[in-house]
Amino acid sequence: MKKIAILGSTGSIGTQTLEVVRENGDIEVISLAAGSNTELLEQQVREFHPQVVCVYEEEKAREFRERLKDVAVRIVTGMDGLIETACVPEAEIVVTAVVGMIGIRPTIAAIEAGKDIALANKETLVTAGHLIIPLAREKGIRILPVDSEHSAIFQSLQGNAGNRIQKILLTASGGPFRGKREEDLLNVKVEDALKHPNWSMGRKITIDSSTMVNKGLEVIEAKWLFDVEIDDIQVVVQPQSVIHSMVEYEDGSVIAQLGTPDMKLPIQYALYYPQRRYLPGDRLDFWSLTHLDFEKPDMDTFYGLSLAYEAGRTGGSLPTVFNAANELAVAMFLNREITYLEIVEIIEDCMRAHHNIKSPSLEQILTAEQETYERIRSRR
Repeated sequence: MKKIAILGSTGSIGTQTLEVVRENGDIEVISLAAGSNTELLEQQVREFHPQVVCVYEEEKAREFRERLKDVAVRIVTGMDGLIETACVPEAEIVVTAVVGMIGIRPTIAAIEAGKDIALANKETLVTAGHLIIPLAREKGIRILPVDSEHSAIFQSLQGNAGNRIQKILLTASGGPFRGKREEDLLNVKVEDALKHPNWSMGRKITIDSSTMVNKGLEVIEAKWLFDVEIDDIQVVVQPQSVIHSMVEYEDGSVIAQLGTPDMKLPIQYALYYPQRRYLPGDRLDFWSLTHLDFEKPDMDTFYGLSLAYEAGRTGGSLPTVFNAANELAVAMFLNREITYLEIVEIIEDCMRAHHNIKSPSLEQILTAEQETYERIRSRR
């Protein structure tokens, strides 16, 4: 019986992880953590009977304790609670599916506690990869990617240990605005940006996909996961989302992972690696799949992707600024406080104003995050 902790259990990745748990029947959920969706969290607790549950907001945690008086579960709150949830002794693997830099501290704590990490929180490596990867190596911990693209790369590397990678080909759907020019995006509404053509994801990551900032974050994450240079990662637009990513080796051979757009596949692969198991769902039908398209990304219209490459090349604290500026700008757009094009304008403004720290400590990373937020709020 595999024992897991899930941080972000009520979000898109968290709920699909629990679907994998249901379908397999040999995974025990030791702990869960969520933000504000306590109604869904209550259903999860009553179904999966975890030992520890974190409700991040203190007031909601008090209400939650009252509602679950009949259930034998320890309810914790705040960052200390999130860390405790990640470090429950019985858990073998921690699914980090929280959104944003809030995932850094519990991920570090889980690694120090000897837990493998099923990583769905890309911000952790984007901002603190220089801290986390060496720590994982020191502790002998596996970081297993859950993002579909990084899982595809990981799968394409299997059986090729010792062979030199020439290039990573990171695929992108192009999002809902593929083929558009900047003038076409002047009046984009929240509802428009949330219409992803292929994937069902959370609101924040769906907006990130539409700006291609998400692909930029994935480029930086891939640098740390697979120990390659930023300029050895090439983004390829693959609109059907059938090829999830590829690896080109020095002999010119390209290994790709293909499948239907279903996040449960990379989740299940991470939880059971290196074993593969049956997964219910649609299969690729190559008789009806008449063509696959490939395009070069428009780095001018989707300038956020260019900024991500710049942040990744520069390193230090600049990727933190890129990520933090995007987090707050996307939240403001979702709250209808700024326009769509202002998202990337804000990111660039914060990057240009930042004095980079070459090898920041965790405290310096978190300070850079707060300084970025303060700069954005001062614009208003």
